[in-house]
Amino acid sequence: MLLGVWRIILLLVTLACFGSAASAQVIFNAPGLMAAKKDPGPPAPRAPPTVWPRLDPGSVLCRTQDDLDRYAANMTARVSGGETQPADCRLISQPTGIQILSRRGPGSTQVKLTAAGDVTGWTNVWLPDKAPTAR
Repeated sequence: MLLGVWRIILLLVTLACFGSAASAQVIFNAPGLMAAKKDPGPPAPRAPPTVWPRLDPGSVLCRTQDDLDRYAANMTARVSGGETQPADCRLISQPTGIQILSRRGPGSTQVKLTAAGDVTGWTNVWLPDKAPTAR
């Protein structure tokens, strides 16, 4: 009798193992519940070629090197609460092609704007000789 009970238990365990594996396969075919997969759109357009060297938006362009020095002093004065001096500088609002005329250290470069006539000025932007490589 004990042998018969063990056979029944072994049979039930075997059926439970195979039965649970077969019942775990669920076919989920409910189109209202799942979002339909969309076809990928067309590839993104290539970016237009960029000019190098250039000043990017947010770069500063000052009329003279003294104005650039005053601009730097004003940035320090604003942080420390000191007085500022007038500086003839403006921020660049769009990418602007330039020609590098001279350098005086890493934070002082004389440039000439290529798009706007004979406008020359000084910037504190570090401009390497070669364009940065695309990633």
